[in-house]
Amino acid sequence: MKLFGPMYERTLRWARHPRATWLLALLSFIEAIFFPIPPEVMLAPMCLSQPRRAFWFASVSLASAMVGAVIGYYLGHFAWQAVQPLLAALGMLDSIEHGIEIVREKSAHSPWAVFWFLVLAGFSPIPMKVFTWASGIVGVPMLPFMLSMLVGRGKRLYIVAAAIRIGGERAERTLHRYIEPIGWGALALLAAAIGWLALRGHAA
Repeated sequence: MKLFGPMYERTLRWARHPRATWLLALLSFIEAIFFPIPPEVMLAPMCLSQPRRAFWFASVSLASAMVGAVIGYYLGHFAWQAVQPLLAALGMLDSIEHGIEIVREKSAHSPWAVFWFLVLAGFSPIPMKVFTWASGIVGVPMLPFMLSMLVGRGKRLYIVAAAIRIGGERAERTLHRYIEPIGWGALALLAAAIGWLALRGHAA
């Protein structure tokens, strides 16, 4: 079953929309709070369509994601009890609860232990929103939280932009050719990460 090929073609069309930059900003913002689709899905085809603006697009995505991260943090800090039923309905509650346990464990050592964990987590397939909510719920100090989000998310976005900027049309052809195995592989990694978090939570 082909799932990611049609999605990729659709995002390529969105990337050529006159308001594509605003759509990327919106996607990056809401993904940091609750949306399941990462901004790289739209960033990559936008960079492919306009390689010279790749780093600008990455910067727009990062700035919007940082605003969303702050919103997610404060929602976790002040509204955790109120939004649990909604998160359960969205299928996000279990992953966030396991993320909370990990962040709490790191926070017990020092705020900067959380910082390095969140920076490294930026390369994992675990969605950003898990850690923005978890950080707010645990009460991670704002400075290490913001720095970790900046570095953790920024390195992903700028690596995508750099790869497309350097690879150009060859990168587009490669991505288009292998989008199905890449997409299913990413889903498998996400499932494995959630399973690992679940086992870690039960063992704690």
